[in-house]
Amino acid sequence: MFSLSKRSAVEPFHAMDVLAEATKRRQAGHAVISMAVGQPSHPTPKVALEAARAALDHGRIGYTDALGTQSLKQAIADQYLGHHGLTIDPARIAITTGSSAGFNLAFLTLFDPGDCVAIARPGYPAYRNILAALGLRVVEVPVTAETHFTLTPESLEAAQATSGKPLKGVLLASPANPTGTVTGREGLKALADYCTERSIAFISDEIYHGLTFVGEEASALEITDEAIVINSFSKYYCMTGWRIGWMVLPERLVRPVERVAQSLYISPPELSQIAAKAALTAAAELDVYKESYRRNRDLLARRLPEIGFSIASPMDGAFYAYVDVSRFTNDSMLFARKMLAEINVAATPGLDFDPLEGHRAMRFSYAGSNAEIEEAVDRIAAWLK
Repeated sequence: MFSLSKRSAVEPFHAMDVLAEATKRRQAGHAVISMAVGQPSHPTPKVALEAARAALDHGRIGYTDALGTQSLKQAIADQYLGHHGLTIDPARIAITTGSSAGFNLAFLTLFDPGDCVAIARPGYPAYRNILAALGLRVVEVPVTAETHFTLTPESLEAAQATSGKPLKGVLLASPANPTGTVTGREGLKALADYCTERSIAFISDEIYHGLTFVGEEASALEITDEAIVINSFSKYYCMTGWRIGWMVLPERLVRPVERVAQSLYISPPELSQIAAKAALTAAAELDVYKESYRRNRDLLARRLPEIGFSIASPMDGAFYAYVDVSRFTNDSMLFARKMLAEINVAATPGLDFDPLEGHRAMRFSYAGSNAEIEEAVDRIAAWLK
């Protein structure tokens, strides 16, 4: 049985480090299965690839407007009307170089150095890192079974009292990484109302929309026009490497965001915009992929507790299982290293997502094929024995 009794002094081993090491081992001939990174194993939709090929055959790919092409913005607006019954002015939509650029643009436009911004803990580490790099004060709010693994007005009040400074922003992801939490319409409304009453910017990360298995998938835009919504083609649309996403902004923020985008990015890539517009029509193909994730989810929900990993949070959306591994280790970084080195299975240490409690947790992505996920669990089960 694998066992560790002491926290390790080894160099931190983060998600992208896991990916790099897994790639290196794969290139060396090892049969690596990666459950480390939230990257779908399914291909980009056929219609998107066909649209991109046609554009390349045309021979001219260049700059677009800083906030993207009108045709893609209109297509996204049409999606909001069809999926949520919302009429969104395409002028409020900003196309971005992945959701990462969306976060940069939002933070730079909304906040000044020293401002306090609340995020969930455990949560996506890039939030914390980008905010800190911009000189903003990160207020990490613990999300537990008591808060239904999401931010609440009460938890924000408690965190704000501890920080000693008023919050300027709140960032919520639903479905969430790594917890899989889906915050329904009622929870979103409570947060939006709390932020509106206190003039706090409310940023809603909706990049895992389309990948909800349990609960109500609502957009913050259904509740308020003041929310800053960030989304991406990476996850549901299987377009991680195309680096294309979007924001929906309050009208007053469109021009400020555009000015920052002009300076930082010039424009999002035109080829990716062409492919993304086509991908919006691929729901039938993409929902087949979603069912593959659902089968993986059901497998992990059953097998992981059987082999000694208790599920630490809901697996209601996205494609992650966040698990308690304290039966075997209190050093998730070393655990991840050994698991990759000894059985060629890559997963992400919980310390990536929770710097206080994550040494006892791991995140397993189930975005791979059904055969890969089943084989990975079999390897882990044999290893732990």
